[in-house]
Amino acid sequence: MGKAYIVGAGPGDPELITVKALKCIRMADVILYDRLVNRDLLREAKRDCEIIFCGKQPTHHTMKQEIINDLLVQFTSQGKTVVRLKGGDPFVFGRGGEEAAALAENGLPFEVVPGITAGIAAPAYAGIPITHREYGNSFAVVTGHCSKGKPTDIDWESLGKAVDTIAIYMGIGNLSYICQQLISHGKDEDTPVAVIEQGTRAEQRTVTGTLSSIGSVVEKEGVQNPAMIVVGEVVRFRERLLSLQCRASVPDIVTSEKVMAM
Repeated sequence: MGKAYIVGAGPGDPELITVKALKCIRMADVILYDRLVNRDLLREAKRDCEIIFCGKQPTHHTMKQEIINDLLVQFTSQGKTVVRLKGGDPFVFGRGGEEAAALAENGLPFEVVPGITAGIAAPAYAGIPITHREYGNSFAVVTGHCSKGKPTDIDWESLGKAVDTIAIYMGIGNLSYICQQLISHGKDEDTPVAVIEQGTRAEQRTVTGTLSSIGSVVEKEGVQNPAMIVVGEVVRFRERLLSLQCRASVPDIVTSEKVMAM
């Protein structure tokens, strides 16, 4: 009998993959990989490894989830070592739980290999700590896109009042709606917001604003998916860090990204 590995590839920078995840890639007979996986990682696969693209975009799925589940079951049943390679962490908005359930229901062995998630890594590369004693002691990770479009089933009131920092995945298309919901449920309209495009990759760039202004900033700068949205006072730390960086005359303490702070 084969075995499946549901593997987190990290947020984009290929050097952020874990040692265990890299071992899985190197021993795989089959790799099913997602759109946000850095393709440089696929070079680590065996020469005869079968590599299958299963990418999804917000409005277009190359392969339906049910088909991906079936392929996992099919290849593992054939006695192969199968790696399901997913961007970030497979259990953070990655449908890894659904894939694990499909394998378990068919009595097939599997293992989950966690990965570094973009909600922590992208802000870190932009100089924004997701928690900080002076700026925020709690954070939540939230999806900005649901199966029906706008994330209408989120408890925005609790998020607006009870959490210091909010990391929002897949939210660019619904950014105006998200900001409106947070303001109407208790967040000050001047709450800082950062949007980090292509987090941890060489193309990373960050724009900042407030709940009331970030929509127009993102539109003006043409920011697109994939992008992380960070809401909270921790965003202010970025300016402090960049200021200290300039004083120290050390250019790349945070990243070499194009600084677009507003």
